[in-house]
Amino acid sequence: MRAVLVKNDKGPAKNLHIGEVPKPALKEGEILVKVIAFGLNRMDILQREGKYPLSPGASTILGVEFSGTVAEVGKGGETSKWKGGEEVFGLAYGGAYAEYIAVAATMVVPKPDYLSHVQAAAICENWLTAFQALILIGELKKGQNVLIHAGASGVGIAGNQLARFFGAKEVFTTAGSDEKVKYLENMNSAATHAFNYNTQDFAEEIAKITDGKGVDLIVDFIGKNYWTNNISTLARDGRLVFLGLMSGSEVEKADLGPILFKRLRLEGSTLRSRSLEYQSSLLQRFRDEALAHVGVVGGFELKIHEVYPWTKIVEAHQAMEANANTGKIVVTIEN
Repeated sequence: MRAVLVKNDKGPAKNLHIGEVPKPALKEGEILVKVIAFGLNRMDILQREGKYPLSPGASTILGVEFSGTVAEVGKGGETSKWKGGEEVFGLAYGGAYAEYIAVAATMVVPKPDYLSHVQAAAICENWLTAFQALILIGELKKGQNVLIHAGASGVGIAGNQLARFFGAKEVFTTAGSDEKVKYLENMNSAATHAFNYNTQDFAEEIAKITDGKGVDLIVDFIGKNYWTNNISTLARDGRLVFLGLMSGSEVEKADLGPILFKRLRLEGSTLRSRSLEYQSSLLQRFRDEALAHVGVVGGFELKIHEVYPWTKIVEAHQAMEANANTGKIVVTIEN
């Protein structure tokens, strides 16, 4: 089969190319899916550069989310609920940048008829990451205030809408341009307040709006550069969920006092490193509680930034590296 490979096993985007590899053999409890579309994620860039450690046994081929049709059904586990030709989308530990992917039968769900394969391929990593951060880890409660950084990213767009859906009172978010801020304030289930981090101090703005109370939950991808403002913005018993450390992981002269006296809780998470059981349960719970609202009129907006054919995978990676996207970059596989 054909797959996107990395010349010399790691390197810049220009090292990506389409080559031949063996079709994956099914293990117990797995199904084989013929991939129609796959989503791009920042972890793909890190993996391409040799900076992302893989889980034991994971495919070295890039890609963790996809949509397609069931090509072959294996034995054991929950494979019996699937049949050839069914349209599905799902999550994987790797291998989505290929014509075929072998995945656990519990890691896919039926693709709703109202979603295209491009739309379905854009769901799992972003929406499950946001759902996990807000609901499972952040324990968002109705009436609480939330701050979501990187608001115009795929996870950010999903998180803003999910926060409103699950009852947040005020949803604050940050983005890097006035254009992105305007988009975030006008999409379905929009953030109540969006700030351009290049021209505004989000901590000062939130303090004004909340009369100094701050927020109960922060979802952060930035790390070092936002540390001080994040801690000052959290209310008593607040939670800070780290999903990335884009500005760095080491904070100099950090004051731990507010963590103690405000009873703050800090937790990091990477979805890809979670167990098969955890990810499968998360996918099924998201399907039951939120999927029906994604991509429907009046529901959650599923923002696709651009769709590339996989022959332009280099350009797709370069676009993500340049932070040019508002929403998801999706790649389609041509027969």
